[in-house]
Amino acid sequence: MPVAAPPHRIALIGGGFSLDDDRVLDDWALGRARSARPAVCFLPTASGDAAVYVDKFLAAFGDRADCVPSVLPLFRRELDDDALRAHLLAQDVVYVGGGNTANLLAVWRVHGVDRLLREAYDRGTLLCGISAGANCWAEGSHTDSFGPLTHLADGLGLLPGSVCPHYDTEPGRRPSYRAAVAAGHLPGGWAVEDGAAALFTDGELTEAVTRASGTGLYRVDPDGRGGYTERRMPCRLLEAPPR
Repeated sequence: MPVAAPPHRIALIGGGFSLDDDRVLDDWALGRARSARPAVCFLPTASGDAAVYVDKFLAAFGDRADCVPSVLPLFRRELDDDALRAHLLAQDVVYVGGGNTANLLAVWRVHGVDRLLREAYDRGTLLCGISAGANCWAEGSHTDSFGPLTHLADGLGLLPGSVCPHYDTEPGRRPSYRAAVAAGHLPGGWAVEDGAAALFTDGELTEAVTRASGTGLYRVDPDGRGGYTERRMPCRLLEAPPR
């Protein structure tokens, strides 16, 4: 009998180790991996492989017994093409950090990481991230990559539609994203508030969660009359486990 293809999964995270004191959203993401002790690779490309960001990841994940963490730098690349492919395809989770979405995509394409991530995705690796690390998976995104908030009609296209991070915490995000969708600069998509997260399986929303009541996930679409519609999606409240 033919072997069934693994599910394609993407998680958009509005928080995690870089923003939150607890590990609630990171615990949630690891719990969606295909392995009980997943290999988790952090890609800090969007921040220019900032050392402080890498240190934060290692501080949060390095002492965990329930995963095997690693970091993949590209600005001072250490792996040749074969080793790079082998490392990414061995991961159960690829966790992408925040920073500049446009620069992230450009660097990935120069090194062929975009193609490798598609291959990993097809093999069942969970792709996830925060901010630029959430934007990158969609067809387009709302970003400050060029300074002022604007639309970026570019991305890996693994998640249909567009993504807007920091929907509730950065001034101008909400009206600017709504306007971009209403005008057709971006396709309809998903707006993630800080503290919320969403799992997509084969392109469809299958789970939405939040670490704090009052924060959530929204679906924003054009209304066909030059405006927009916005729907708040039901979210399950996560509880912080005792440490």
